[in-house]
Amino acid sequence: MTTNLEYSSFELMAVAGARELKDGEIVGVGLGLPVVSAFLAKRTHAPNITVMFELGVVDPEPLEIGVDGLSDPRLWYRAKIHTSFADMLGAVLHRGLVDVGFLGALEIDAYGNLNTTLLGDPHGKFRRFTGSGGGNDIASSARRTVVTIRHETRKLNEAVSFITSPGYLRGGDERQKHGLVGGPARLITDKAVFGYDPESKRMKLESIHPNTTLEEVLANMSFRPIIPERVPFTEPPTAEQVRLIREEIDPQKAYAGG
Repeated sequence: MTTNLEYSSFELMAVAGARELKDGEIVGVGLGLPVVSAFLAKRTHAPNITVMFELGVVDPEPLEIGVDGLSDPRLWYRAKIHTSFADMLGAVLHRGLVDVGFLGALEIDAYGNLNTTLLGDPHGKFRRFTGSGGGNDIASSARRTVVTIRHETRKLNEAVSFITSPGYLRGGDERQKHGLVGGPARLITDKAVFGYDPESKRMKLESIHPNTTLEEVLANMSFRPIIPERVPFTEPPTAEQVRLIREEIDPQKAYAGG
């Protein structure tokens, strides 16, 4: 599949993420590409979503999204609420009020479990990363979770090195047995979009991005997802969506350049 519109893999991922958000929903937004997707959805088909950052900022209207992540005050401009990390997690998320948790990850496995804590190597050495922040709370308590990650063999594994944020654990009804609501709904990479089988909860291929092949998708994964008989191509961005990302949401490429 080809298109005359030029767009980057980041822009395609951001648009695919925005499509997962429905008007009127409350969205717990994590660092990186989810920020761009959330503001894109708000400027297009979902003007009434409520964007919530775990540090206590709700529904801002930034003129620019800054360069220092969620802690950049430029991102907080005209926020409806400025409160605390504990208030967001305890009074909103843990009460079951968040419709969508939108997260990035260091590593994800076949059942949607996320690792943002540490990676080991065959020699017994470990490298530590940022850890959970609010990721565990969001993945455990949101009604559904959308995750974005680069499509690389080292990031898409049968089992993660460390479960920072739970997906469907080992599949089936195990998540439910542990008293967790919701669960992973979508994984968006720079090569494909995945969902999860309703029974086994194993990752399932939903679409392949334009100019990508099934062979390329599978060659860059450490496990084989469920593959339907027919897999469509991901719908490309529109010219207006690309313009909004480049000119209004992230003109300095604070996220698109990372």
